[in-house]
Amino acid sequence: MAALAYSLHHQGIEAIESMSGWAETNLIPLLKPVDQSWQPSDYLPDSMTDEYEEQVAELRRSARELPDDYLVALAGDMITEEALPSYMNMLNTLEKTRDESGADPTPWARWTRAWTAEENRHGDLLNKYMYLSGRVDMRAVEVTIQNLIGSGLNPGLENNPYLCFVYTSFQERATKISHYNTARLAATHGVNSLRDVCGIIAADEARHETAYTKIVSEFFVRDPEGALAAFYDMMKKGITMPAHLMDDGWHAAHNSGRHLFADYSSVAERIGVYTAYDYADIVEHLVKKWKVDELTCLSAEGLMQQEFLCKHADRIRRLAFLHEERRKREQARGRLRTGQFSWVKQRGVAL
Repeated sequence: MAALAYSLHHQGIEAIESMSGWAETNLIPLLKPVDQSWQPSDYLPDSMTDEYEEQVAELRRSARELPDDYLVALAGDMITEEALPSYMNMLNTLEKTRDESGADPTPWARWTRAWTAEENRHGDLLNKYMYLSGRVDMRAVEVTIQNLIGSGLNPGLENNPYLCFVYTSFQERATKISHYNTARLAATHGVNSLRDVCGIIAADEARHETAYTKIVSEFFVRDPEGALAAFYDMMKKGITMPAHLMDDGWHAAHNSGRHLFADYSSVAERIGVYTAYDYADIVEHLVKKWKVDELTCLSAEGLMQQEFLCKHADRIRRLAFLHEERRKREQARGRLRTGQFSWVKQRGVAL
């Protein structure tokens, strides 16, 4: 096995080993008891009632109002949620916090398993909704899910919980924003049932975001230089989105070799589900949340990392503005590209 490129440093090991009691007190209470949790069936037609067929028919009628670009963004979000096995696997590679036996009683292991159980409902709910809607090619979606889980992901965490929990802090906020925006757009299309579906998922992501940002906040208390270095490392190389290896086995061959994830992301950005400006806002939020600008007594390297992080959001916004202006020029010249998506029966969607 190749050596880790970024192993957990000694002070980091000590910090995490000292946090078991902290995790018990601060993480576990953020989980909801199962008997108080929503379940996918709460937001779907009730198959145990005589009104089931009528409820399904109403769901299908309302879903007819959803345009193809929205369906592409929603399908991509659902596929990302369905790749949950890869995310649990990622958490269980981490030094000092992984679930060694698969049923460890440590607070870290219990958090990972219960977090996974809560997240599992997200893909279940979106998958069942989309199946009942009749608006997407479910076999193409299912092939994409299988390929994505089989491919895994590599966000450059190198088994280091410092890096991972910076990453999950960012990702939980990103998915919260994405699901809130799909809820908002569902409402504009008059599909209030889907608004509620996306909204309840977004609320879960918000609670999970709280957990992961609290972990990193504690890293900054116990090991500020180590936490700063991890935050800098993740921002410098850029956040790799969890579904970056998405593939339906069809898209590239019918879209001039373009990658499915890149085209799905372009659609999501164009309709306002998740944009580069959202990325910048998340960076700025985390810099403020972790009080990066207030850190003192830093080494020369730490000062460089601090300066980079405090300016990073503005840097991303400038790039986003240039990209937006280029898109506007292309649109004015009638040069906007389209992509065919297997998820919507191979129809073309503006990118």
